Amino acid sequence: MRAAATRSAGLLAVLAAVGLLPWLSGRDPALTVLRARSAEQEPTREALDAVRRDLGLDAGPLALLGRWAAGLGRGDLGASWVSGTEVLPSVLAGLRVSLALMGAALAVALLLTVVLVVPVLVRGRASAGAGAAMLAAVPEFLLATAGLLVCGVWLGWLPTSGWAGPEHLVLPAVALGVPAGGLLGRLVADALPAVLDERWVELWRGAGVSRARIRAAALQRVLPPLVPQFGMVAVGLTGGAVAVETVFAVPGIGRTALGAAKSQDLPLLQGAVLALLLLGLLTGAAAALVRRRLLGPALRDASLALPAPRPVRTHPAVPGVLAAVLLTAIGWGLSRDPYTVRTAARLAPPSWAHPLGTDGLGRDVLARLGHGAAATVGTAAAVCLLSLAVSLALGFLPAVAAGAADIANALPPVIVGILVAAAAGPGTGGAALAVALVSWPPLAAHAAALVQEVRASAYLTAQRAIGAPPWWILTRHVLPSVAAPVARHALLRLPGIALALASLGFLGLGARPPAPEWGLLLDESRAYVERAPWAALAPAVALALLAGLAVSGASYAQRPRTGTKARTRRMSGVGA
Repeated sequence: MRAAATRSAGLLAVLAAVGLLPWLSGRDPALTVLRARSAEQEPTREALDAVRRDLGLDAGPLALLGRWAAGLGRGDLGASWVSGTEVLPSVLAGLRVSLALMGAALAVALLLTVVLVVPVLVRGRASAGAGAAMLAAVPEFLLATAGLLVCGVWLGWLPTSGWAGPEHLVLPAVALGVPAGGLLGRLVADALPAVLDERWVELWRGAGVSRARIRAAALQRVLPPLVPQFGMVAVGLTGGAVAVETVFAVPGIGRTALGAAKSQDLPLLQGAVLALLLLGLLTGAAAALVRRRLLGPALRDASLALPAPRPVRTHPAVPGVLAAVLLTAIGWGLSRDPYTVRTAARLAPPSWAHPLGTDGLGRDVLARLGHGAAATVGTAAAVCLLSLAVSLALGFLPAVAAGAADIANALPPVIVGILVAAAAGPGTGGAALAVALVSWPPLAAHAAALVQEVRASAYLTAQRAIGAPPWWILTRHVLPSVAAPVARHALLRLPGIALALASLGFLGLGARPPAPEWGLLLDESRAYVERAPWAALAPAVALALLAGLAVSGASYAQRPRTGTKARTRRMSGVGA
């Protein structure tokens, strides 16, 4: 009941925030609308008052929220402040495009999952390894930029923008589907060998059951605990679609929401964000329904744990090599000036004077790459610490955390970033807040599992029996046992948080020019990617190295450990 109440309260809070965006933005909506309708008209008091009466802003925030909520009940999302057209048709048109794109991306993801899982079914042992983990760690906007550059610009195989036919669907679907397929493939491939080693498999073999039937039963055993993860991947497609739609100029709902946020067309933004939120919630509900159907009536209330995740096999030298390359580039860049504009040297190719070339303003790309590490990775570290503190607090309130986590999981960082940018304007602080708001659920789930196991341990029972006070038990036993493994988990998520911040910067929702943030560097280089690809490749390779470092580093953090903490870590599925 408490989780359901928290879930309902969180949903109402999100809907209220969306409905009150005109007031939360801190800017005069009437002035925005007046400039959008007629840029040359003088913003006199009379003109602004007329716009406020036309939009109903003079009635106050509560009346505006009530009118918006009443309109939702009638299926009326209002009219665009900029174009004056109805919002609902625009939202439905964008939603149709996005659903088609996400359907194609999901097909690519499932196809890649099958490719990664079939060898495991044949050999009976994990074979996805570092390849699948590396694919899962590559952000969609980075893969989209690489696909556009290689397949669209250099080779000319496929169109690079628009939405005019099936050929325009290929590159966006691949950019969205490959990371999702890598994650799903790794989850299933890592879980199958443990299932195939279970006692029932040996009994079935002894009874003469065919190999194909055993493999099918193993898949049925593996899928129920993983279906929620499949739902999370599908929700992630809605967030990744915003960046991919922007890269390829696809007129989907994500690009519609981003354009509305930048132009302060708040009714259109409200409708688009509401559609994305409902899409995420429906996806989560569908995943829960599929899991119940797979379990069947007998096991419907069972809580099947994920099999123990296996470490990714990487060569011991890989983390050191990746770290050395990345730190060398950053250190070299820090010794150079990232802001000096040299118009005579704009778009210069790599040379000894400019090892990574120059950008559209003649600024040194290596210098901007080095100085951007602080903005990208440093901000990610602060977000990581904040998420760690929140998760440790919520780990002692699992019922409250579960309901809030459902809402947070339905909102990818990009969607929250759009809302925060609409309310407070784009910037590094807003991007950090957006990522922090949705990055805590996995850490909180891990903390809750640890708290539950530590509290049930025999030595704490003995402490209570000898009269140890609750505060002593909490600070000297429970919290130290929980904080260390959750902190390691948070450290493993640091590169993912950095990639999320970079994606917001890439979309123009994070750091503002001339800041040398990695996502912003990619965004700035898109206009001349055909003439000067090195400006886009430098931050792209840096992000890829960061992702690879996370994957290879996690392989050592995931090595089997003995004791209560190791068992709890396997039960909670950290690193899966």
